[in-house]
Amino acid sequence: MTRTILITGASNGLGAALARHYAAPETYLALIGRDQARLAEVSQACQAQGAKVYIASISVTDKQALKQWLEDFDTQYPIDLAIANAGITHMLSPQGSGESIDAIEQVLDTNLYGLIYTLHPLIERMRARRRGQLAIVSSLAAWRGMPITPAYCASKAAVKAWGEALRGWLAPEGVQVNVICPGFVKTDLSDQFPGKRPTMISAEQAATRIANGLKRNQAVIAFPFPLTWGMWLVAVLPFPLASYCLGLFGYNRPRTPKPVR
Repeated sequence: MTRTILITGASNGLGAALARHYAAPETYLALIGRDQARLAEVSQACQAQGAKVYIASISVTDKQALKQWLEDFDTQYPIDLAIANAGITHMLSPQGSGESIDAIEQVLDTNLYGLIYTLHPLIERMRARRRGQLAIVSSLAAWRGMPITPAYCASKAAVKAWGEALRGWLAPEGVQVNVICPGFVKTDLSDQFPGKRPTMISAEQAATRIANGLKRNQAVIAFPFPLTWGMWLVAVLPFPLASYCLGLFGYNRPRTPKPVR
């Protein structure tokens, strides 16, 4: 049976790993990413595995261009699974200076509005078909804001709440919605993180866990296990104790660079 899957942020990292995971005969992959060269490489790898691949070098922040492309594609190849994965991060400087308003806007535009721009054009189409699945990539950082990445945590908390609300609304109409909350995954994004990165897993391992969770229609797909429970615990602890726990891993303030000798 032919299946059509959309993945944003597919040019590298987790998005590329998801594309390779789902690539198979009788699978149409719609891959969106900003890095055209890397996107072409991912496309070639997926085609070698038997998938039919369509790529688009569109920023998820370009609302009109993205909407037009999605609607045109979905008309020809109705999307069964849409994985809104594109995202960026930003953090305080090692000197502790705050995020600029431009940096905050960029993170929110990509992680929050870009995700909404990706999925919103598909909601009514899936409702009309009474089938489909929307996968929202959030983060374990959505459970408790970390002082070193304020805008990133805010964006991921927002999409987590939006996804949970959509699931309750759309489930009776045959549309599945799943929120994905990864911990540390070995990608360019995680490499920018200045604190400790416990229980880090590869992008390929993360893609497998996500695919398994989507197949079971899990409401929230959170991993890896030890870090998941740790973030849940921090979310319910009194604020001073939670801050102390985050500080143990370097999540309260950026690390000051060591002087060059």
